[in-house]
Amino acid sequence: MKHLRKVIESIKSQHTETSESLQAQIWELICYAPKMPVRLQQQELLDTATRVELKVYDQYFSKTDLRFNSFKWGHGDQLILLTHGWGSKAADFSELIRELIKIECFTVVAFDAPGNGSSEGHLSNLFLFVEAIKQIAEYYGPASIMIGHSLGGKASVRALQQSSNLPKVLITIAPLINLKENFKGSMRAAEISATDQQAFLDDFEELYGQSIDDFHLEKMYDFAGQTKHILLYDLNDTITPATDIESFLRHYPDVKPIQYNHTTHAKIISDPIAISDILKQIHTVA
Repeated sequence: MKHLRKVIESIKSQHTETSESLQAQIWELICYAPKMPVRLQQQELLDTATRVELKVYDQYFSKTDLRFNSFKWGHGDQLILLTHGWGSKAADFSELIRELIKIECFTVVAFDAPGNGSSEGHLSNLFLFVEAIKQIAEYYGPASIMIGHSLGGKASVRALQQSSNLPKVLITIAPLINLKENFKGSMRAAEISATDQQAFLDDFEELYGQSIDDFHLEKMYDFAGQTKHILLYDLNDTITPATDIESFLRHYPDVKPIQYNHTTHAKIISDPIAISDILKQIHTVA
Protein backbone atom coordinates (compact mmCIF):
# COMPACT_ATOMS: atom_id res chain seq x y z
CA MET A 1 0.00 0.00 0.00
CA LYS A 2 2.93 2.37 0.65
CA HIS A 3 3.92 2.34 -3.02
CA LEU A 4 0.37 3.08 -4.15
CA ARG A 5 0.04 5.94 -1.68
CA LYS A 6 3.25 7.44 -3.03
CA VAL A 7 1.95 7.14 -6.58
CA ILE A 8 -1.28 8.93 -5.64
CA GLU A 9 0.63 11.69 -3.84
CA SER A 10 2.88 12.13 -6.87
CA ILE A 11 -0.10 12.33 -9.23
CA LYS A 12 -1.84 14.92 -7.07
CA SER A 13 1.29 17.05 -7.02
CA GLN A 14 1.37 17.26 -10.84
CA HIS A 15 -2.29 16.88 -11.78
CA THR A 16 -2.39 20.26 -13.53
CA GLU A 17 0.10 19.01 -16.15
CA THR A 18 -0.43 16.77 -19.14
CA SER A 19 2.82 14.91 -19.67
CA GLU A 20 4.36 11.54 -20.32
CA SER A 21 5.43 11.51 -16.69
CA LEU A 22 1.86 11.93 -15.50
CA GLN A 23 0.59 9.21 -17.83
CA ALA A 24 3.28 6.83 -16.55
CA GLN A 25 2.09 7.53 -13.02
CA ILE A 26 -1.51 6.83 -14.04
CA TRP A 27 -0.45 3.43 -15.40
CA GLU A 28 1.10 2.74 -11.98
CA LEU A 29 -2.13 3.83 -10.30
CA ILE A 30 -4.28 1.55 -12.42
CA CYS A 31 -2.02 -1.47 -12.88
CA TYR A 32 -0.05 -1.73 -9.63
CA ALA A 33 -1.80 -4.17 -7.30
CA PRO A 34 -1.30 -3.33 -3.61
CA LYS A 35 0.05 -6.22 -1.56
CA MET A 36 -1.12 -7.07 1.94
CA PRO A 37 0.81 -9.48 4.18
CA VAL A 38 -0.41 -13.01 4.79
CA ARG A 39 -1.95 -13.48 8.23
CA LEU A 40 -0.76 -16.29 10.50
CA GLN A 41 -3.84 -18.47 10.01
CA GLN A 42 -3.63 -17.96 6.26
CA GLN A 43 0.03 -18.99 6.24
CA GLU A 44 -0.79 -22.09 8.25
CA LEU A 45 -3.28 -23.09 5.56
CA LEU A 46 -0.79 -22.38 2.75
CA ASP A 47 1.75 -24.57 4.55
CA THR A 48 -0.59 -27.55 4.16
CA ALA A 49 -0.84 -27.09 0.37
CA THR A 50 1.24 -28.55 -2.41
CA ARG A 51 2.85 -25.51 -4.01
CA VAL A 52 3.56 -25.50 -7.74
CA GLU A 53 5.28 -22.63 -9.54
CA LEU A 54 3.96 -21.92 -13.03
CA LYS A 55 4.70 -19.10 -15.45
CA VAL A 56 3.04 -16.86 -17.99
CA TYR A 57 4.46 -14.44 -20.53
CA ASP A 58 3.80 -10.76 -19.84
CA GLN A 59 3.54 -9.29 -23.33
CA TYR A 60 2.47 -5.80 -22.29
CA PHE A 61 4.65 -4.65 -19.39
CA SER A 62 7.84 -6.57 -18.57
CA LYS A 63 7.86 -8.63 -21.79
CA THR A 64 9.29 -11.54 -19.81
CA ASP A 65 8.04 -14.76 -18.28
CA LEU A 66 6.56 -14.18 -14.83
CA ARG A 67 6.50 -16.97 -12.25
CA PHE A 68 3.33 -17.31 -10.23
CA ASN A 69 2.51 -19.57 -7.29
CA SER A 70 -0.34 -22.06 -7.26
CA PHE A 71 -1.54 -24.03 -4.23
CA LYS A 72 -3.34 -27.38 -4.18
CA TRP A 73 -5.25 -29.16 -1.45
CA GLY A 74 -6.84 -32.59 -1.66
CA HIS A 75 -6.85 -35.41 -4.21
CA GLY A 76 -10.48 -35.60 -5.32
CA ASP A 77 -11.57 -36.11 -8.90
CA GLN A 78 -13.49 -32.81 -9.05
CA LEU A 79 -11.27 -29.74 -9.42
CA ILE A 80 -12.31 -26.41 -7.89
CA LEU A 81 -10.39 -23.37 -9.12
CA LEU A 82 -10.44 -20.18 -7.03
CA THR A 83 -9.43 -16.88 -8.64
CA HIS A 84 -8.90 -13.91 -6.33
CA GLY A 85 -9.55 -10.26 -7.07
CA TRP A 86 -7.32 -7.24 -7.67
CA GLY A 87 -4.70 -6.67 -4.98
CA SER A 88 -5.70 -9.92 -3.34
CA LYS A 89 -4.19 -13.41 -3.14
CA ALA A 90 -5.02 -17.09 -2.81
CA ALA A 91 -4.83 -16.95 0.98
CA ASP A 92 -7.70 -14.47 1.14
CA PHE A 93 -9.99 -17.40 0.31
CA SER A 94 -8.74 -19.23 3.42
CA GLU A 95 -12.12 -19.48 5.19
CA LEU A 96 -13.77 -20.90 2.07
CA ILE A 97 -10.85 -23.22 1.32
CA ARG A 98 -11.01 -24.72 4.83
CA GLU A 99 -14.62 -25.72 4.16
CA LEU A 100 -14.05 -26.99 0.63
CA ILE A 101 -11.17 -29.30 1.57
CA LYS A 102 -13.44 -31.11 4.01
CA ILE A 103 -15.24 -32.59 0.96
CA GLU A 104 -13.20 -35.59 -0.18
CA CYS A 105 -14.24 -35.56 -3.84
CA PHE A 106 -12.67 -32.13 -4.39
CA THR A 107 -9.20 -31.00 -5.30
CA VAL A 108 -8.95 -27.30 -4.53
CA VAL A 109 -6.53 -25.04 -6.40
CA ALA A 110 -5.91 -21.35 -5.81
CA PHE A 111 -3.12 -19.09 -7.05
CA ASP A 112 -1.52 -15.69 -6.66
CA ALA A 113 -1.93 -13.99 -10.03
CA PRO A 114 1.18 -12.35 -11.53
CA GLY A 115 1.81 -9.02 -9.85
CA ASN A 116 -0.30 -10.05 -6.86
CA GLY A 117 0.48 -11.74 -3.56
CA SER A 118 3.67 -13.82 -3.64
CA SER A 119 3.98 -13.98 -7.42
CA GLU A 120 6.37 -12.13 -9.71
CA GLY A 121 5.46 -8.95 -11.52
CA HIS A 122 5.38 -5.24 -10.77
CA LEU A 123 2.32 -4.29 -12.82
CA SER A 124 -0.62 -6.59 -13.49
CA ASN A 125 -3.74 -6.66 -15.64
CA LEU A 126 -6.75 -8.75 -16.60
CA PHE A 127 -4.76 -10.56 -19.31
CA LEU A 128 -2.24 -11.90 -16.78
CA PHE A 129 -5.09 -13.22 -14.62
CA VAL A 130 -6.61 -14.93 -17.67
CA GLU A 131 -3.33 -16.44 -18.83
CA ALA A 132 -2.72 -17.76 -15.32
CA ILE A 133 -6.14 -19.46 -15.37
CA LYS A 134 -5.20 -21.08 -18.69
CA GLN A 135 -1.90 -22.33 -17.28
CA ILE A 136 -3.70 -23.76 -14.24
CA ALA A 137 -6.04 -25.66 -16.59
CA GLU A 138 -3.11 -26.94 -18.64
CA TYR A 139 -1.25 -28.18 -15.57
CA TYR A 140 -4.06 -29.43 -13.33
CA GLY A 141 -6.76 -30.14 -15.92
CA PRO A 142 -10.13 -28.44 -16.48
CA ALA A 143 -12.08 -27.31 -13.44
CA SER A 144 -15.47 -28.75 -12.55
CA ILE A 145 -16.18 -25.64 -10.49
CA MET A 146 -14.75 -22.15 -10.99
CA ILE A 147 -15.11 -19.51 -8.29
CA GLY A 148 -13.92 -15.96 -8.96
CA HIS A 149 -14.09 -12.82 -6.84
CA SER A 150 -14.16 -9.27 -8.25
CA LEU A 151 -11.59 -9.05 -11.10
CA GLY A 152 -11.17 -12.81 -10.63
CA GLY A 153 -14.82 -13.22 -11.59
CA LYS A 154 -14.28 -11.18 -14.75
CA ALA A 155 -11.09 -13.11 -15.50
CA SER A 156 -12.95 -16.40 -15.12
CA VAL A 157 -15.55 -15.26 -17.65
CA ARG A 158 -12.85 -14.02 -20.03
CA ALA A 159 -10.97 -17.33 -19.79
CA LEU A 160 -14.17 -19.28 -20.48
CA GLN A 161 -14.76 -17.13 -23.56
CA GLN A 162 -11.60 -18.66 -24.93
CA SER A 163 -12.13 -22.25 -23.77
CA SER A 164 -14.12 -25.24 -24.98
CA ASN A 165 -14.19 -26.73 -21.46
CA LEU A 166 -16.92 -25.07 -19.44
CA PRO A 167 -17.21 -25.97 -15.76
CA LYS A 168 -20.27 -27.63 -14.30
CA VAL A 169 -20.66 -24.63 -12.00
CA LEU A 170 -19.38 -21.06 -12.28
CA ILE A 171 -19.66 -18.92 -9.17
CA THR A 172 -18.83 -15.24 -9.47
CA ILE A 173 -18.63 -13.20 -6.28
CA ALA A 174 -19.12 -9.45 -6.73
CA PRO A 175 -17.63 -9.70 -10.24
CA LEU A 176 -16.24 -6.51 -11.72
CA ILE A 177 -18.73 -5.48 -14.40
CA ASN A 178 -17.57 -2.18 -15.89
CA LEU A 179 -13.78 -1.91 -16.19
CA LYS A 180 -13.90 1.55 -17.74
CA GLU A 181 -15.91 3.06 -14.87
CA ASN A 182 -13.69 1.32 -12.35
CA PHE A 183 -10.63 2.94 -13.92
CA LYS A 184 -12.33 6.35 -14.06
CA GLY A 185 -13.34 6.07 -10.40
CA SER A 186 -9.71 5.41 -9.41
CA MET A 187 -8.54 8.35 -11.49
CA ARG A 188 -11.19 10.71 -10.10
CA ALA A 189 -10.15 9.72 -6.55
CA ALA A 190 -6.58 10.74 -7.45
CA GLU A 191 -7.89 14.11 -8.73
CA ILE A 192 -6.90 13.40 -12.34
CA SER A 193 -8.56 15.72 -14.84
CA ALA A 194 -11.11 14.47 -17.36
CA THR A 195 -8.65 15.28 -20.16
CA ASP A 196 -5.88 13.21 -18.60
CA GLN A 197 -8.32 10.41 -17.84
CA GLN A 198 -9.26 10.25 -21.50
CA ALA A 199 -5.61 10.32 -22.51
CA PHE A 200 -5.03 7.24 -20.36
CA LEU A 201 -8.06 5.45 -21.80
CA ASP A 202 -6.82 6.22 -25.31
CA ASP A 203 -3.37 4.82 -24.42
CA PHE A 204 -5.05 1.75 -22.91
CA GLU A 205 -6.94 1.02 -26.12
CA GLU A 206 -3.82 1.56 -28.22
CA LEU A 207 -1.73 -0.79 -26.06
CA TYR A 208 -4.28 -3.60 -26.02
CA GLY A 209 -5.57 -3.08 -29.54
CA GLN A 210 -9.26 -3.03 -28.62
CA SER A 211 -11.92 -0.81 -27.13
CA ILE A 212 -12.10 -0.70 -23.35
CA ASP A 213 -15.85 -1.21 -23.76
CA ASP A 214 -15.05 -4.75 -24.93
CA PHE A 215 -14.11 -5.53 -21.33
CA HIS A 216 -17.59 -4.87 -20.01
CA LEU A 217 -18.85 -8.15 -18.53
CA GLU A 218 -22.10 -8.00 -20.47
CA LYS A 219 -20.12 -8.10 -23.73
CA MET A 220 -17.72 -10.79 -22.54
CA TYR A 221 -20.40 -13.21 -21.35
CA ASP A 222 -21.09 -15.21 -24.51
CA PHE A 223 -21.85 -18.66 -23.04
CA ALA A 224 -25.17 -17.90 -21.34
CA GLY A 225 -27.19 -20.99 -20.50
CA GLN A 226 -24.29 -23.38 -21.14
CA THR A 227 -23.24 -23.80 -17.53
CA LYS A 228 -24.78 -23.27 -14.09
CA HIS A 229 -23.84 -19.74 -13.05
CA ILE A 230 -24.44 -18.34 -9.56
CA LEU A 231 -23.65 -14.69 -8.82
CA LEU A 232 -23.25 -13.45 -5.24
CA TYR A 233 -23.36 -9.73 -4.52
CA ASP A 234 -24.10 -7.22 -1.75
CA LEU A 235 -26.20 -4.09 -1.98
CA ASN A 236 -23.57 -2.14 0.01
CA ASP A 237 -20.72 -2.85 -2.41
CA THR A 238 -18.93 0.33 -3.52
CA ILE A 239 -16.41 -1.42 -5.81
CA THR A 240 -18.92 -3.40 -7.88
CA PRO A 241 -22.13 -1.39 -7.50
CA ALA A 242 -25.35 -3.35 -7.19
CA THR A 243 -26.77 -1.32 -10.09
CA ASP A 244 -24.08 -2.78 -12.38
CA ILE A 245 -24.75 -6.30 -11.14
CA GLU A 246 -28.50 -5.96 -11.58
CA SER A 247 -28.11 -4.59 -15.10
CA PHE A 248 -26.04 -7.66 -15.96
CA LEU A 249 -28.66 -9.94 -14.40
CA ARG A 250 -31.43 -8.36 -16.48
CA HIS A 251 -29.48 -9.17 -19.63
CA TYR A 252 -28.77 -12.74 -18.50
CA PRO A 253 -31.77 -14.10 -16.56
CA ASP A 254 -30.28 -17.62 -16.58
CA VAL A 255 -27.72 -16.44 -14.00
CA LYS A 256 -28.91 -17.20 -10.46
CA PRO A 257 -28.38 -14.24 -8.11
CA ILE A 258 -27.83 -14.44 -4.37
CA GLN A 259 -28.18 -11.00 -2.82
CA TYR A 260 -26.91 -9.76 0.55
CA ASN A 261 -27.27 -6.56 2.50
CA HIS A 262 -24.78 -6.94 5.33
CA THR A 263 -21.21 -7.20 4.04
CA THR A 264 -18.66 -5.49 1.76
CA HIS A 265 -16.79 -6.11 -1.46
CA ALA A 266 -13.71 -7.46 0.32
CA LYS A 267 -15.39 -9.31 3.18
CA ILE A 268 -17.99 -11.18 1.12
CA ILE A 269 -15.52 -14.00 0.35
CA SER A 270 -15.02 -14.68 4.06
CA ASP A 271 -18.62 -14.06 5.12
CA PRO A 272 -20.05 -17.21 6.82
CA ILE A 273 -23.45 -16.80 5.15
CA ALA A 274 -21.90 -16.43 1.69
CA ILE A 275 -19.64 -19.44 2.28
CA SER A 276 -22.65 -21.49 3.39
CA ASP A 277 -24.52 -20.48 0.24
CA ILE A 278 -21.55 -21.43 -1.96
CA LEU A 279 -21.38 -24.86 -0.36
CA LYS A 280 -25.10 -25.37 -0.97
CA GLN A 281 -24.75 -24.44 -4.64
CA ILE A 282 -21.96 -26.93 -5.33
CA HIS A 283 -23.52 -29.87 -3.48
CA THR A 284 -24.79 -31.38 -6.74
CA VAL A 285 -21.20 -31.78 -7.95
CA ALA A 286 -19.88 -33.24 -4.69
